[in-house]
Order: sequence, then structure tokens, then C-alpha cells
Amino acid sequence: MVDESPEKTEKTLLVVHHTSSPATRELLEAVLAGARDPEITGVVVRSVPALHATPVDVLSADGYIFGTSANFGYMSGALKHFFDTVYYPCLDAVAGRPYGLWVHGNNDTAGAAKSVQKITVGLELAQSAQIVEVIGPIDAADRESCYELGATIAVTVAGDL
Repeated sequence: MVDESPEKTEKTLLVVHHTSSPATRELLEAVLAGARDPEITGVVVRSVPALHATPVDVLSADGYIFGTSANFGYMSGALKHFFDTVYYPCLDAVAGRPYGLWVHGNNDTAGAAKSVQKITVGLELAQSAQIVEVIGPIDAADRESCYELGATIAVTVAGDL
């Protein structure tokens, strides 16, 4: 029997974020610009706020970028809610898929980054880029780092075509 189902020609990169401040929004825009670089083909980028992302979104994506503010030494409550919602429905189904992370804080990001890493280890996601941690006001170097993060994860996802 011949398989007549159409071959998947595009991959999906899901960007899940909590952008509660102008700084986190600015970093998100840089990540999305990098992920949507016109030289990167074969990837559809979906940006979904953490409070709206579902297990279906996660299961239908081929890679992920997570973005959060650092709140009291932890990821944002919205991103934690997202992970609480998707963890068990997606457990074992997303192992090995690539991900990236950016975190913004006013004076510290370590606890927030570590909290996300613990969950991604449990999901067995593959960290595919260095975590971008930004403290304080956003500058050109921060925007460039986020652009590179978006592009790196998009190219990684596209490479599986």
C-alpha cells in the first residue's frame, strides 16, 4: 500500500511567553524577529501567551522558546501555570524536542532560569541554545542575544525537515 498522506513540509516553533512589562515585550519582539528571519525557511512561528497555551499547542509543535520575567526568584506565575497545565498531558510525547529560554529580571534571573530548566529536564526537552538572562534595562546587546536565540531555535527546528 502506498502512503498518500502529504509530507509535512513545515515545522512549528511555539513561543510561549509571559510579557507583563515593556522590557519583556521588547525581548519577545527580538526573539520573534530572529525566529522569523527571512533566511530561515520551513518553520512556522507561533507566539502564544503563557495563560493561553494548551497541551494541543505543545504537542503540535516541533520546538519551543519560553520567555518569562523573574519574579521573586522564580519564573512568572503565568509560565508556571502553563507548565502545570501541559506537563502530564505532554510527558513522554515531547522528549528530545529542542527548546530555548529567555528571562528578564530587575536584579536577578538565576532562580527563574533554574526553575524552568528543572521542568524541561522532566519533560526531557533538549536545550538547544544558551539561556539568555537579562538584568535591568534592555540594550542593543540584549536585543541581539534574543534575536540570535530565536534564530538558533528556528534553524534547529527547521533542520529536522
